[in-house]
Parts: sequence; structure tokens; C-alpha cells
Amino acid sequence: MNIRLARVQDQQGMQACNLQNLPENYTMKYYLYHIATWPALSYVAEDSKGRIVGYILAKMEEDLAEGEAPHGHVTSISVLRSYRRLGLAKKLMIQSQDAMATVYKAQYVSLHVRKSNRAALGLYKDTLGFEMKKIESKYYADGEDAYAMNLDLTA
Repeated sequence: MNIRLARVQDQQGMQACNLQNLPENYTMKYYLYHIATWPALSYVAEDSKGRIVGYILAKMEEDLAEGEAPHGHVTSISVLRSYRRLGLAKKLMIQSQDAMATVYKAQYVSLHVRKSNRAALGLYKDTLGFEMKKIESKYYADGEDAYAMNLDLTA
């Protein structure tokens, strides 16, 4: 497996990976916006044939309140089912988090996760050390609640 920075030409592969796995889908323009605006934060995982089998789409928060610390946000992460349990999601997360901290001086990273997504919760909380900050009621389009989680990048 190869993990590298996402490029504009990866948008279709990223979207295909998203469409196979996640109920929240994005336009090609949204992928382009992330890749063009924060080129150091989104990554893809490729198989030996160069096919995208996972990705992380991330950004820096733009609308900060006065005095609010700079921080990143994971918009979306997905790994194709046949490539799970290989540590790809963890590697994608760490690459993006490291870039947030070094390139953009982010003090923490935030994300939202479905309350029902036990595998993702295990990765975020148990493996990476994210902390639950609050529950966002009916966050998702289908009405499911989300956990809002943060990870301190300054430690």
C-alpha cells in the first residue's frame, strides 16, 4: 500500500470510495475545494495497481471566533471494505494530523462520527486518543446523532 497526498486527478477515485462506503456524499467541486485550498491535508491510499482504496479529506477551520485556536477538521475518511483492518485509516489520519500541526500550526483536530459507527469510534477514541466533546443531535441527513470529537495536537 502506498499513502500519498491527494491530487486533483484523484477526485473520481476518492468519490468512488466514498460512494461505496458512506451515506454522506460530496460533489466533485467539494473534493477540489479541499485539495486546492489545503493541499497538504488530504491523502489517498493506493493498492499495488495505483487504484485508490482509501482517502482522507481534511481542512483547516476557516471561521474562527476571536481567540479560538487554529484547528483542523476531518471532513471524511473511507477505506474500501476489502482493504480494512490493514491500518490504512490510522495511517491516513496520522498523515493528515501531522500536516495540520506542522504546516498550519493546528492546535487540535476535530471530527464528527455517527453514534452507531463502533469501528470508527474505536479508531478515534482508543487508537488515536480523540476525546468526545459533545453529542450533536440529528447531525446527519438521516437524523442520526453524531459525536463531536477532538484530538489535541500540541501534546
